[in-house]
Amino acid sequence: MKTIKGPAIFLAQFIDDKAPFNNLKNICNYMADLGYKGVQIPSWDGRMIDLQKAAESKTYADEIKGTVEEAGLEITELSTHLQGQLVAVHPAYNELFDGFAPDNLKGDLKGKAEWATQQLKYAAQASQNMGLTAHATFSGALMWHTVYPWPQRPAGLVDTGFTELAKRWLPILNEFDDKGVDVCYELHPGEDLHDGVTFEMFLDKVNGHKRANILYDPSHFVLQCLDYLQFIDFYHERIKMFHVKDAEFNPSGKQGVYGGYQGWVERAGRFRSLGDGQVDFSGIFSKLSQYNYDGWAVLEWECALKHPEQGAAEGAPFIDSHLIRVTEKAFDDFAGRGADESFNKKILGI
Repeated sequence: MKTIKGPAIFLAQFIDDKAPFNNLKNICNYMADLGYKGVQIPSWDGRMIDLQKAAESKTYADEIKGTVEEAGLEITELSTHLQGQLVAVHPAYNELFDGFAPDNLKGDLKGKAEWATQQLKYAAQASQNMGLTAHATFSGALMWHTVYPWPQRPAGLVDTGFTELAKRWLPILNEFDDKGVDVCYELHPGEDLHDGVTFEMFLDKVNGHKRANILYDPSHFVLQCLDYLQFIDFYHERIKMFHVKDAEFNPSGKQGVYGGYQGWVERAGRFRSLGDGQVDFSGIFSKLSQYNYDGWAVLEWECALKHPEQGAAEGAPFIDSHLIRVTEKAFDDFAGRGADESFNKKILGI
């Protein structure tokens, strides 16, 4: 077995124009002081990184690594959640996602998809330049508006949708394969890849591509009422990243999974700071350790109630307390007799 690395933190929710959250050096020093050992960097925010430059210049990539390492931290992974979303967008969501792309592409559905594809390819090269082996992203969605089948979905719609999604992602997956980096899809409502079944359908369409993997985030499974512990049993071979994120689901006689169009505070399902929700993290860390997950445990902080600085401060010791230093021997080895074939045969009466 292998020991999970951590604690680490995803920087996206903490970036701000005010110090110490206004540039990579300051925010890394801040997180290091809280006890974090790694940072996951959002690649769309120029205050943290210039993604294209990190892909095209090994010198610049080394400078980014150096800034992080000067704070006593490591880069765990890069993230293209926003760009990945744009690889596949249904026209109904076109304008809603304009903020994820450059201003000159507003309203240009095809242009945004092409830009996003290039961004992912930059991320593959940048990851290789930084010595990273996994990358975080979203799949995008062509079918989400049909997630509840009313009116009923036309025959073949889902198959056609996954065929198209695979067509868009295969060149990206091949680029990551060329660079020796796994693509880890965060399975998330609003994405076509949002649970185990949808991941399997996609995996079938990309011919079981070895770089198509999973960013495991139990919070999204709590809100879907999915067995997030058994999920690890099913998909542990594809889990290459881990977001440590809490959530709670408290249905009532008035609302359930769909939330009644309410804001986050009023929803039955909502994200919480670590320890404030319902996720069984002891069970998760045990299963991941059992299955030899040796990647990072990365806090993704999102909470409807708590201030982010409090969430960050509480997150590092919470993760640290759940890390399992895996054993190198069985607890009952003291009572063993060692290897003795003749004795084994005597025990068996043969």
